[in-house]
Amino acid sequence: MAQQFPEQQDIAQYDLAQILFEQQFKRSPELICHAPGRVNLLGDHTDYNDGFVLPAAINYGTTIAASAREDKLVKVYAHDCDQQTNEFNLNDISFDQQMMWSNYVKGTLQALMTTYPEIKGADFVVTGNVPQGAGLSSSASFEIAILKAFSQLYQLDLDGIKAALLGQQAENNFVGCNCGIMDQLISAMGQKNHAMLLDCKDLSFEDAPIPDDLVLFIVNSNVKRGLVDSEYNLRREQCEKVAEHFGVSALRDVTLEQLISAKEQLEPLLFKRAHHVITENSRAITTLKALKSNDMATISVAMKESHASLRDDFEVSTKEMDGLVAIIDNVLGADGGVRMTGGGFGGCVVALVPTAMVEQVKDAVNSRYEEEFSLKPRFYLCTATQGAFR
Repeated sequence: MAQQFPEQQDIAQYDLAQILFEQQFKRSPELICHAPGRVNLLGDHTDYNDGFVLPAAINYGTTIAASAREDKLVKVYAHDCDQQTNEFNLNDISFDQQMMWSNYVKGTLQALMTTYPEIKGADFVVTGNVPQGAGLSSSASFEIAILKAFSQLYQLDLDGIKAALLGQQAENNFVGCNCGIMDQLISAMGQKNHAMLLDCKDLSFEDAPIPDDLVLFIVNSNVKRGLVDSEYNLRREQCEKVAEHFGVSALRDVTLEQLISAKEQLEPLLFKRAHHVITENSRAITTLKALKSNDMATISVAMKESHASLRDDFEVSTKEMDGLVAIIDNVLGADGGVRMTGGGFGGCVVALVPTAMVEQVKDAVNSRYEEEFSLKPRFYLCTATQGAFR
């Protein structure tokens, strides 16, 4: 059996996918593949502004067991979506209002067929351990895993960048979320033990090692991200208005000096949105350099400033996430960094925590967060993992 699975991924997920496939389809799968979720260390809401982001692929992801079919039918069993099944024909793809998860499959395969119209169907099962709605990119992980499976089943000449663009196309044009390219690209192209500075304008990227003594410490606030698409798309429209004011295609091409000089000409809200994006780009670049030199004090300041900017300028944080950040920052000081991560309005905070301080941080969160906000936090101690296509 052909396999594509990261070394460090829990083998239980691999075994589960195999067992589920055999139960559903009464035979062994031709292959099992995996695509990771991601956490963004710095650079939120910059990707759709052609800016810089600094994500890492994480050891939570989506696993698919699959076999090719001779016809155009696609039969999917989604173990983590109430154990639902969905079946459709590649020649007749339509949006499903009842089974929303199936639209990620349909949209991804519709996008794939714009380049590879000859593909046939497949039987597959999908299971994953990326927490949904936490801002760790379960949807991109799902899309990239589907593309990896089909590229192997049908020997497609599909590299990581092409796959990322197809996943983004599925989100934008079929699912209806105007996301940028970051989530799909890091899921496809992440490097083990590294973060990636991605230039979303030309899709060039540079990897930076994450020091061995740091843990990617993620805390789910358990504030459900109910916004999600409407507020996300509104922020994107606001950024586009400022870019239009300057006669450029995206905020990436506006300098901080230009923005400040035009402050009186812009609505205050639009100025704040653009101020976040432009300063966040600088912080992402600064953090890459600091990672390379293991300069934790600089990383700590950049993450603190990023959270304040997302809270005050972009207004996508919540009181619970602000509280989590404050609790963790109070323990770490300059020895680590912490900020909200992802689209916002709930979800997770990410911290870079020295291994020796992990228990101290957990204890602080456990003793204070639920008492202050009546919510139980959930911890994910992560490592940076390999992308599906790398």
